[in-house]
Amino acid sequence: MAFLFNKFQEAVRTLAKNPMFARDPRHLQFEADVNRLFLYTSYYRLGENAEEKDAEEIIDLASKASVTDQQKQVQDNVHYQLSDICQTMDSILRPHVTNDPSNNPSEAESHSRRSGLSFAVGGAASANKQSAAIPATRPLTRAELSNKFRDHFGYTLDIRPSGIPHKDAGQGLFLSGEANVGAVLAIYPGVIYSPAYYRYIPGYPRIDACNNYLITRYDGTIIDAKPWCLGGETRELWDGSDLVDYNAVPPKGSENNSDRVWRMLSKPLEKSVRESFSEVLERRNPLAFGHFANHPPKGSSPNVMICPYDFPLTEKEMRVHIPNVTFGGEEPIKMKRFGSFYFKSGSSDNQAGDSLVLKTLVLVSTRSIHDEELFLNYRYSNSKRRPEWYSPVDEEEDKRRWG
Repeated sequence: MAFLFNKFQEAVRTLAKNPMFARDPRHLQFEADVNRLFLYTSYYRLGENAEEKDAEEIIDLASKASVTDQQKQVQDNVHYQLSDICQTMDSILRPHVTNDPSNNPSEAESHSRRSGLSFAVGGAASANKQSAAIPATRPLTRAELSNKFRDHFGYTLDIRPSGIPHKDAGQGLFLSGEANVGAVLAIYPGVIYSPAYYRYIPGYPRIDACNNYLITRYDGTIIDAKPWCLGGETRELWDGSDLVDYNAVPPKGSENNSDRVWRMLSKPLEKSVRESFSEVLERRNPLAFGHFANHPPKGSSPNVMICPYDFPLTEKEMRVHIPNVTFGGEEPIKMKRFGSFYFKSGSSDNQAGDSLVLKTLVLVSTRSIHDEELFLNYRYSNSKRRPEWYSPVDEEEDKRRWG
């Protein structure tokens, strides 16, 4: 793998010097990330018995294929892995299931269950919950499912105190077992907000004042993992509700005078009936912990990276294992970006025959990992004040990401 990685590093350095990208550093970084993901996930898909000529072919494609084609291959590679993961979890949780209410519409309503958090929502969301059937599954705990997952894939995830030596490190994400480079190790769970619904994000406009579990994709999509937290102990209907008070006073020193003024002058919009949305999700998902990965401490390197993943909603059998719901429903709204702002632009992006997707994220390993904490480069913007514990992995990448 060292050979492949060195080849990739050389290609990235060459690309970065190309003057055609000088006026769009953000797009340059996006292309570099796609290139890296193409190499890693393709290498993983080749398998452990791959020959050197196979790796050479991947490197050759990475230097010749368009970014669009590489994106498509990355999506296919990730989907290939997740399909196997979802099928395995179903074989663990629903082997030879009988008396499944989802197979008998007349019994579905009487067997449906509701999330414990749903009673606080009310309205149409509650009505939707009452009418949905939840398939029967084995009564395994999250820990039991995690152990069985490791038996099959050779790794699972643990949440425990981080090994980073600073007071704000908190909990960390650990890989228990062994995983190869290019493996999908975690999914970033939670509520997906397109730019059209930014004002509905709790705490808007200073959405990060009381929430450390927000992440942004290159396309402007924001995922809030705070409602998901640790998931649950069953398969249930979930609409993104939680019992967290986003308006609570932030920790001392985390909110300045400007933040307080903004919080007084602007409030998030309230969720209406139209924005209510729920799905039957497997809350025991052993990979739904991407939001617990810490930024590497000074002197360390990240061992995972973010990979945008558009889950096709046509894959009905897999849907229960994708730990996300889209705020406002699944029909996309066409938006245009002007600088840092997004505006609605006519009708939906979805054309007749196009497949709807969930715009989520997964974490992909950048090297072989064995029983260690997972570190993700947060790439905080250098135009804003950073936490004292933040040590840039690559300052140039940070600049390009937010350029």
